[in-house]
Amino acid sequence: MATTSADPSPSTSNDDLEIRRTVVADGAAMWNLARECGLDLNSSYAYLIFAADFAATCRIALLGGEPVGYVLGYQPPERPDHLFVWQVAVSSRARGRGLARRMLEDLLHAHSEGTTLEATVEESNDASRALFAAVARAHGGTLSWTEGVSAEDFPDDHPSEPRLEITGMDLH
Repeated sequence: MATTSADPSPSTSNDDLEIRRTVVADGAAMWNLARECGLDLNSSYAYLIFAADFAATCRIALLGGEPVGYVLGYQPPERPDHLFVWQVAVSSRARGRGLARRMLEDLLHAHSEGTTLEATVEESNDASRALFAAVARAHGGTLSWTEGVSAEDFPDDHPSEPRLEITGMDLH
């Protein structure tokens, strides 16, 4: 896994929008954004841990200093050349700016050496499917789908989440 630091300095900033690595203090805002966006809500503690311990593979977007989006990711220990995107959120007030793509691109460029991108996405989530397809096209990558997590694996009433993998991306 890449070395993490607590340096929240901006990696992308323009038009009063800042995209940077996360710090533990961002965890509460990320939890609130997940709830606001209607995403599967993890415990507040999970967001704090992601923000602190996985800062190298997470991004937060600030508009006028206020959190408006985030990407949670991690590098699976068995596949250190892979980046798994756990969750992407964009506040309604920041939609229409290509923010999800901008955060994901920022993250990919920080992990450009041999990165294979992975995620699981419900079949009904057209926005996320379009996001990952656009990233694959932009970088000449190959997008493939496998079974992922079946509905039967979830302990609650949750639809299947097929797994996507984007390989062969040119990130330079």
